[in-house]
Amino acid sequence: MNDTQPALDCWFLSGATAVGKTQVALSLASWIGAEIISLDSMAVYRGMDIGTAKPTPEEQAQVPHHLIDVVDPSEEFSIERYLELAQGAMADIKSRGKEVLFVGGTPLYLKALLRGMSSGPPADWQVREQIAVEVKEVGSEELHRRLEQLDPLAASQIHPHDTRRLIRALEVFRSTGEPISHQQTHFDEGTPADECRVFILRRPREEQHERINERVEQMFERGLVDEVERLTAKGNKLGRTASQAVGYREVIEYLSGGEYNEMVEKIKAHTRRFAKRQGTWFRSLCECRYVDIEGEIDPEAIAKQIATI
Repeated sequence: MNDTQPALDCWFLSGATAVGKTQVALSLASWIGAEIISLDSMAVYRGMDIGTAKPTPEEQAQVPHHLIDVVDPSEEFSIERYLELAQGAMADIKSRGKEVLFVGGTPLYLKALLRGMSSGPPADWQVREQIAVEVKEVGSEELHRRLEQLDPLAASQIHPHDTRRLIRALEVFRSTGEPISHQQTHFDEGTPADECRVFILRRPREEQHERINERVEQMFERGLVDEVERLTAKGNKLGRTASQAVGYREVIEYLSGGEYNEMVEKIKAHTRRFAKRQGTWFRSLCECRYVDIEGEIDPEAIAKQIATI
């Protein structure tokens, strides 16, 4: 894939999981005359609705949404594929004279849209195959530890179970002798916040944790376990990317013989940890402007505040 170019003429609404993006996004889209492109790496999967807190059919009917329910959970889905589809959706929306509003909480996608993304050197398939064999022999976590020694910056941005990106980072280092993160430094230059429209909803830490806990409880009330059972029925398996989603991997473990309350607490803890990582990413992007909210909010008022900044 060629290097992608930034999408700085679009609107962005992001924030940690459970902060309250959806209702504000619907109001903001109406204010600015926009259609919404999902900025969520897991909302692309069909049938993964409850655990991803995907906008409901009623919410999607209020404002056209794009890049939701794109692939089956058994399929792999990469950031390169996302950017390719996002470029197509942006062109389609703009052709109708509408604004583009990205909404979601996947910071890696946000950074790639704001700063573009380098594909790095061409694939070295021989090296890649050698590393793939190592993954089978020692496991992805051991390879992640090796990457931490060679390229700590890249390792901090790659999940230990994301074997595709782990293999690619190690492949680039072994092929070129240079960390992949060094080859992408020209994409680390950001645009000042007042020159773009990137808004991050933010709540007090304790309140954010309470909202996460409440959301997890609601997901189980809505039938998260049943959803995972349907997705994995008749021997079906979630693909490598989909199975990394917080909530789904813990339920899969539970269904193979775990304890219910332990599973629920694990999901809450893992989601809080994920929200903390999201916050770290947002703070690293100079394009972001924070919109502090607390308690029950008026989505229309927040949207008006953002639209008129």
